[in-house]
Amino acid sequence: MSRNLTIIPTYNEKENILLVIDKVLSLKVKTDILIVDDGSPDGTADLIKERQKDTPELNLMERAGKMGLGTAYIAGFKYAIENEYDTVVQMDGDFSHDPEVIETFLKEIETNDLIIGSRYLNGISVVNWPLQRLMLSYFASKYIQFITRMPVNDGTGGFKCWRVSFLKQIRLDEVRSNGYSFQVEMNFRAWRKAPERVKEVPILFIDRTVGQSKMSKAIIREAIWRVWWLRMMALLGKI
Repeated sequence: MSRNLTIIPTYNEKENILLVIDKVLSLKVKTDILIVDDGSPDGTADLIKERQKDTPELNLMERAGKMGLGTAYIAGFKYAIENEYDTVVQMDGDFSHDPEVIETFLKEIETNDLIIGSRYLNGISVVNWPLQRLMLSYFASKYIQFITRMPVNDGTGGFKCWRVSFLKQIRLDEVRSNGYSFQVEMNFRAWRKAPERVKEVPILFIDRTVGQSKMSKAIIREAIWRVWWLRMMALLGKI
């Protein structure tokens, strides 16, 4: 039987994370969970430790401080490789990603290497975002498509499923992005290696109702210039 690991990075998610864990573990498909917590001041890690006492599927990786989304996922991917999981789901810990979609992901990954949950595959499937942020995200995805030539409709989305054997082929130590551009770089590296094995499936994205967004101007700036770096590296044959 295939073993799946669901990676959830956290930073100040104590109001959401236990509910997310409960929902993931209630699914028909079986999955272990790895919480990668960046030293949340609100005590998120303490809640996880208490829950671990009666939840053997739940694992916790504590990091010293806020080191960024990209490095959190890289640490989680390496954990999955070291512990010989077959597939990995990556998702947010604030219910913006519906855990029930994991069932679809694990079915689709049987014949693919990367499944991308897309907010923009069939029009726009986003709830509760202000118009300005929605337009920023949507046109950012179009910008990414234009610069990289990558046929992915939702370049910055973070709800995905990977085959671990494929992750082993992506040189994780060479990944340089850390914010939302991390999602772009990982998609790009996957597409460059096996374009026919990357598939998007539609999802409904519902913005968090509790807690605060981690979006910042620095994250946006990194995403804008990083796509040019990816295109250049591809032209030089380094990706």
